[in-house]
Amino acid sequence: MSTENVAARRTEEPDVKTSGLKKVVTASMAGTVVEWYEFFLYASAATLVFGKMFFPNSGTELDGILAAFLTYAVGFVARPIGGIVFGHFGDKFGRKKLLQLSIILVGVSTFLMGCLPGFAQIGYWAPALLVFLRFAQGFAVGGEWGGAVLLVAEHSPSKSRGFWASWPQSAVPLGNLLATAVLFILSSVLSSADFLGWGWRVAFWLSAVIVVVGYYIRTKVSDAPIFLEAQKEVVTENKGYGVAEVFRRYPRGVFTAMGLRFAENILYYLVVTFSITYLKTVVHADTARILLLLLVAHFIHFSVVPVVGRLSDRFGRKPVYMAGAVLGATWGFFAFPMMDTGNDFMILAAVIIGLLFHALMYAGQPAIMAEMFPTRMRYSGVSLGYQVTSIVAGSLAPIIAVALLSQYKSSVPVAIYLLLACAVTAVAVFFLKETRGISLHDVDAADAQGTADLLAAVKR
Repeated sequence: MSTENVAARRTEEPDVKTSGLKKVVTASMAGTVVEWYEFFLYASAATLVFGKMFFPNSGTELDGILAAFLTYAVGFVARPIGGIVFGHFGDKFGRKKLLQLSIILVGVSTFLMGCLPGFAQIGYWAPALLVFLRFAQGFAVGGEWGGAVLLVAEHSPSKSRGFWASWPQSAVPLGNLLATAVLFILSSVLSSADFLGWGWRVAFWLSAVIVVVGYYIRTKVSDAPIFLEAQKEVVTENKGYGVAEVFRRYPRGVFTAMGLRFAENILYYLVVTFSITYLKTVVHADTARILLLLLVAHFIHFSVVPVVGRLSDRFGRKPVYMAGAVLGATWGFFAFPMMDTGNDFMILAAVIIGLLFHALMYAGQPAIMAEMFPTRMRYSGVSLGYQVTSIVAGSLAPIIAVALLSQYKSSVPVAIYLLLACAVTAVAVFFLKETRGISLHDVDAADAQGTADLLAAVKR
């Protein structure tokens, strides 16, 4: 018997001190903001700088951008590897220790990106070194998400887990907001030649300062009691943990998590990354103007995510998520025509609507995935479901969209691509079991009972 077949038994839990929970949320968000600032800084720079800086001139603007996006995708390939490694050791040694390691690794790799000479100076060594550092960055970010959201989810009371665990999610648009703000300021005050020559590097060097702050804040919290209990049981009772154990015991949970992630991830990177390319190459919008509009949109996204997290506590995980999948399927059909008008208000509205649809899926993910797996293998389970999907979803979304746009000279194929992705996620939501309000202790108890039943069957 597993948690997939056990009715969600709601239990009363002792009150969690709000002040202590806020401290955990702050620590989780501090590092997450840093890591996603650096990850999305690369995404923006791939469109604005890297295509010209690190690759040979092919004579076509989209070719350079496409090459930059291919190196961008390397970070996504590295993320599941990081998720597996960090998940394994995070389930063994704790969420906090691995989160401190991840923030240092992503900070060093991002700082070094800002030091790289371009193709004109060292030829093909430039993209090669960029790929290496991008891999290291993606590896670290792959371990970050699972640890950050679980640090909060495992401290949160059952009745409001969706709300509290959504705050680390809001740190993602906040990190993107910070990256966009820095690039906007630099591109506004510097000439195009200075921005391409050295200005973009400043944004990468600033990561060193933010990393120190984020690391310090993370030293002030500890792992949740439920994890410490599970950690002792793993040692004393020789219980399994890690990737192999997750696939052996909860394969349905892993694949359901992947399905949930698929459309959400594609939608986000179409809205925040491909839109930059579309606005520059089709609408011919100014760089500073695009970044300013995205700045506003990211702030609204950051503000909305916790609100949606609260809705998932009130109305359930499934209906809120399904609304996001259904509405997200429509975005491409009206958003790109809105951008084609060239009107700032219409462009901003298109981006904001896309991020609102995204929030309906994104906000509830930490609570949903935490409730799928028992504590002893939760870090591995959520990291697998979240990060492996990024290889075929977010990493390929800008590449596929650029290729479709280049081939068909129309946004309609891109819209159809998003529609199909949302259909996949809608199917996953349909088969998802509602877990709103479930106690994580009950998830562990069901896992223990299932393990006992399995051992009994083997003995017979």
